[in-house]
Amino acid sequence: MIESLLTNKLGLILDQVYKWSRDRNYRGHNKHDALNSPILKVFLGWSKWTRIIATQGVMRFPINLRPILLVPHSYNPKGLSLLIRGLLLRHKTHKRNQYLEEAETLLNKLIEIRSPGKWSGACWGYHYPWQDLGFYAKTNTPNAVVTCFVCEAFLDAYRVTNNRNYLDIVSDSIEFLLNDLVVLKDTPTELCLSYMPISMKMRVMDVSILIGSVISQYCTLSNNTEYMSISKRLVNYVVNQQTDYYAWFYTDPPQDSLIRHDNYHTGFILDALWRYMQATNDDSYREVYLHGLKFYADKLFNQDGSPRWMSDKDFPHDIHGAAQGIITFSRHQDTYPGFSNKIASWTISNLYNECGRFYYQQTPFYTKRFTLLRWCNAWMAFALAQLELEQN
Repeated sequence: MIESLLTNKLGLILDQVYKWSRDRNYRGHNKHDALNSPILKVFLGWSKWTRIIATQGVMRFPINLRPILLVPHSYNPKGLSLLIRGLLLRHKTHKRNQYLEEAETLLNKLIEIRSPGKWSGACWGYHYPWQDLGFYAKTNTPNAVVTCFVCEAFLDAYRVTNNRNYLDIVSDSIEFLLNDLVVLKDTPTELCLSYMPISMKMRVMDVSILIGSVISQYCTLSNNTEYMSISKRLVNYVVNQQTDYYAWFYTDPPQDSLIRHDNYHTGFILDALWRYMQATNDDSYREVYLHGLKFYADKLFNQDGSPRWMSDKDFPHDIHGAAQGIITFSRHQDTYPGFSNKIASWTISNLYNECGRFYYQQTPFYTKRFTLLRWCNAWMAFALAQLELEQN
């Protein structure tokens, strides 16, 4: 009964989510954008640890401090890519040109806001400075993850429109990915690339497989196998890091990050591996994938469908984890029947505001009832559009 009610509501919820986001011109606040505050920039923007305090403090506060701190709304290329992919899925489901036209408008916006600078190819980053434990990135510094997500939007657009310009943009971006990032491991069977084109040693696990997935899809769609062996080595590196209990740490070695087996990065790896297998018909990783999928279902979601923060930590229940679970399990209705619906039903019941926006997080004591456009609405737009397509 719950599942049938959800199916009937998906279209309306998606309409509301896109309207709320469109009314704000697809600009919003972002999880790590505290240093875009002119106030914090003056008082805390001068050293690694003060920047970490500023970023983490704003990110973890129970209410959204960004308006008070005068943090401006900005475009997020990853967010736009997710919204585009949701629109393309809605076009596929409903065959309405309005979805395709809006997607193409946003694709043009992505081209417009690519990272400036002398890079080997088209690339994208965040429109704010970002301090992490392992690096500091200036505003618009391109990174592999955002660039790969943008490439996925252009790959999907090419599949729908057959517009070669979209595929050419991906080809251009591959030059950035292969020539500007730091090579962290290079053997005949494995390749690991850095998160950013800056001096760094941290091996972030999902980076290499995201790149490998993009390259494999490009090679298949373009009938150009030049980079396919590179794609295989990138994927192979990450596959080989799976633990004997079928999980992945966020970094290699694990102690380089406080993040362990978390929800959405696990989903990133599984989705990228799935897209690689679909693009190449390489079935050699199927057991790795299926074991990883079971770990994801068993250890990173609760029985009621709520997303766990990490395998050993329940809260906060984060909207990004919920969206990622819907995306991953919506394509496995045969082996995990009703699971994506259960996650979606929990999310709509607990983290949705009927004005068309999703809340950020649920803690044991309160809910953070504010909306970060990329983190909340963009992810859920893509997730619910994927679920809607699978149910039609």
